Amino acid sequence: MSKSPCESLTAAVCAVGSHTRVPFLRFTGTFCHRRSENHAVLYDGYLALQLWRRSSPPPDHVAVVITERDLLEQGAYETLGDFFEWAVEYGADRITVSVSVLDEAVVPTLSRELTALDTPKPLAVRRPGDTEQVDAPIQVSIGLGGKREFAETVRQLAEAVDAGEIEPDEIEADDIDSRLVFREEPDLVIKTGAERLSDFMIWQSVYSELYFTDVNWRDFRKRDYLRALIDYADRQRRFGK
Repeated sequence: MSKSPCESLTAAVCAVGSHTRVPFLRFTGTFCHRRSENHAVLYDGYLALQLWRRSSPPPDHVAVVITERDLLEQGAYETLGDFFEWAVEYGADRITVSVSVLDEAVVPTLSRELTALDTPKPLAVRRPGDTEQVDAPIQVSIGLGGKREFAETVRQLAEAVDAGEIEPDEIEADDIDSRLVFREEPDLVIKTGAERLSDFMIWQSVYSELYFTDVNWRDFRKRDYLRALIDYADRQRRFGK
């Protein structure tokens, strides 16, 4: 559930108050830094209030698309941990992270770092070659692109047809859904850094709301997430109609 206006503003004001017990004429670097922090907290509270005023429910399933290069930036994993906390705080029951990679040699390292994160809900990682379905609240795809996942699903269906388990003209969308590694359809997909998607959940995201921001992952803040939620709340989802 989204926070109420009182909760959002009280949290913001209390946070500001805890940092403002400094002399008025203390024009030091620390003072200026604290003023900047205070403004940031108040602005986040303002955005949270704007979100609360929307009548639309928050997305149940939020996905974010990043790259291996994003995770090489300083503080990238801390940002990811914060992102998980923000998503849960504002009502997401499921979170998906897609990490596109150019060199699969980095996959073991990324997988190790991601599974070591302290997360608010259980996390599961799938890599190239994995076919086991994921059902964890937080699910991460590292280099397991949508094309590869879909090709494996088609392969399994072809094998089922050859085995006489299903007739070709009986194949329905549910038969594809049931064979995907990532079955859940995101309500909101966030792409940072550029207005283009990588090879990401090409089947599952067909009715998702897409949100692009030119903010790079290393600079992604709570306010950027709140802006995405406000944009989502202002849309009228049509699900292809």
